Amino acid sequence: MGRLTTHVLDTALGRPARGLRIELWSQGDKPEMISAHETNDDGRVDRPILEASTFATGTYELRFFAGDYLRTTGEALPEPLFLDVIPIRFGIAEQDGHYHVPLLLSPYGYSTYRGS
Repeated sequence: MGRLTTHVLDTALGRPARGLRIELWSQGDKPEMISAHETNDDGRVDRPILEASTFATGTYELRFFAGDYLRTTGEALPEPLFLDVIPIRFGIAEQDGHYHVPLLLSPYGYSTYRGS
């Protein structure tokens, strides 16, 4: 069975991004929010975001609420923040694949990739 996971690391502070809100949206004819999550102390979501019967091929978007998280770090940041909500749109083509979409975050940039 396939599954979707994520992991968020704060590269500016060198630690997991704890308490970061993430939403998963389907991107069909009409975008629809599927679920909302929050990262734990390790910067991960406690369970797969999609798995088993909810896991299906298609186009999805993870929305990372980076601005809300960055404001909680205690770092001196400008307002408005350079980054606020980070959308990452991706496709799931393998019904039984493991799709890991990590986010490496700082106040002025981010990167992602398909992890394992």
